[in-house]
Order: sequence, then structure tokens, then C-alpha cells
Amino acid sequence: MPDANQSRGEFSLIARFLSGLDKGPDVILGNGDDAAILRLAPDEELAVSVDSMLEGVHFPPDSPPAELAYRAVAAAASDLAAMGARPVAMTLALSIPDADESWLALLRSGLSDAVKDFSLPLVGGDLTRGPLTLSVQVMGALPGGKAIKRSAAKTGDILFVSGPLGDSAAGLAIIQGRIQAAESCAEFLRARFWRPRPALDLGASLRRFATAAVDVSDGLLADVGHIARASQVCVVVESGLVPISPQLRATVSPAQALDWALRGGEDYQLCFTLPQGLDAPAGCTRIGCVEDGAGVRCDVTGGRDGYRHF
Repeated sequence: MPDANQSRGEFSLIARFLSGLDKGPDVILGNGDDAAILRLAPDEELAVSVDSMLEGVHFPPDSPPAELAYRAVAAAASDLAAMGARPVAMTLALSIPDADESWLALLRSGLSDAVKDFSLPLVGGDLTRGPLTLSVQVMGALPGGKAIKRSAAKTGDILFVSGPLGDSAAGLAIIQGRIQAAESCAEFLRARFWRPRPALDLGASLRRFATAAVDVSDGLLADVGHIARASQVCVVVESGLVPISPQLRATVSPAQALDWALRGGEDYQLCFTLPQGLDAPAGCTRIGCVEDGAGVRCDVTGGRDGYRHF
């Protein structure tokens, strides 16, 4: 148990750097008490998800704190998009090695941007000393029984993705100095790593049509594998249809661009299935279909499907 001085330090840091971000239409009581109180409509259900990011595992050492905060929230919010949920609120459990106030001020700036961009007020959390880790829990609201799950894809459905893939993996490679890029491309690709934009509006609009959905976090092939397993079908991915940005094409070879698009992960686009005959929402691309069978089939083979946590 921390002593009184440690507790006062923790509460002071929370008050200075993590408070005032808790305003939202669904928030009855935000920061400052033992728990937050949220409001849902009588016919709504609560969707909850949590993502943890550890320095040296999920992001490079000495990452910019504002970008790190934004990315952590975006990654968690993408799970709400995949379920078709409306963002309600989030909490943050933050472990830091030192109480560096200038670092915390920059972290708050990124959190503030994420709160505004994703309509996710920060209503609570925890702050402790330890290895740099951010754990973001997000909460969303859904009309009763209307969540998009991974388990309802049907034979004959068409597979879509919401946007280009592979940019985040390229952005990380640039940040780590593993590849070089023209500055205009490098700026775009770094931004796709640090500040992904989860497809929250698209996810909500898909509730009426999509049979299954998943966000692309571990890699396209790995993530559509979740749909295949949950729905007990075979998901077919046509590599030539997978969208790749001009910036990525201009930076690496076609083979490397395709490999990152299929396996790189952390683009936080939505991959979803629609019944045959329905048009794709604007900006989305057909990349395959659902067939009888099991697993994922792709015309490009070799290598891992995507990121593995263990």
C-alpha cells in the first residue's frame, strides 16, 4: 500500500494531467469519485473492451507521448467500431517509470485530441509507478441485440475492407529507421502508425447489414481468421484486390507492400462481410468472399498470418 505522500503525489498528478477530459452526453459522474456513473438508454446494451500497450512490445522506446496516447485510445476504440457500438466513455490505467511533468503534459495533449476525435470522455483510471504501459478500457452503447459479431458470416457473403492496409507497418519501419522514404510519404505513413482513425461511423452504419466484422489489428489474414473460426466458414482473400495506398507503393517494393497489407496489422481498418448483392459503403473495397469449409485461403502463401502476442 502506498504511503500518504505517494498517494498525494498520485492524486495531484491525476488532477493536473488527467482530469477535465470527462465531459460527455452519457457521463453522469466522471473523475473524482470511486467510480464513474454513465447513462444508457433503456433499450441499449453496453460493449466493453480493453487494450494494453507496453513499451518495447507495442511501441518503440522514447515514443512521443502525445502520439502514444492517441494511438492507445484509437486501438481500443477500433474494437467498438468492429461491434458497431457508439462510443460512450473510456478509462486509462497508466504506469510510468517517473513523474515527468513535461512528458505528462504532452500525454494529456494526445488524450485530449483522442477524446474529441472519438467522442470518448476519460472518466477514470489509475496511475502508478512502473514500466511504461497504457491500458485503455473503452465502453460503447448498442441497440439491444444489434451488435455485429464475428460469428454470423455465411457462405456466399462478400468480404470488404474499409481502407488501405499496410501503412502502419511501413510507418513503424520508418520510425525505427529500417526503411527510408520521401518526406511526403514518410509523414503520411508515420501518421498512419501514430494516429490511426478507427471507423466508428462506418461500424455503426453496418449494424443493419453486416453479417460479421473484425478490426484489422493483428494483420488482415490473422484477423479474418477470427471470422472464419467463429462462423465456421472459409474466408477467401484475393490479394490483388487488397487496397494499398499510393504512399506505400512509392516507398517499398510491391512484394513488401503486399506482405505488410496482408500481415502487418495495426491499421485499424474494418474488415466485414455483407450478403451477396449489397453494395459496399463508400470508400470500402471488396477483397474476397466466404465459402464452405474452414480457415483462410489466400493466393499468397508463406510467412505468419500476422502478429502473435505469445
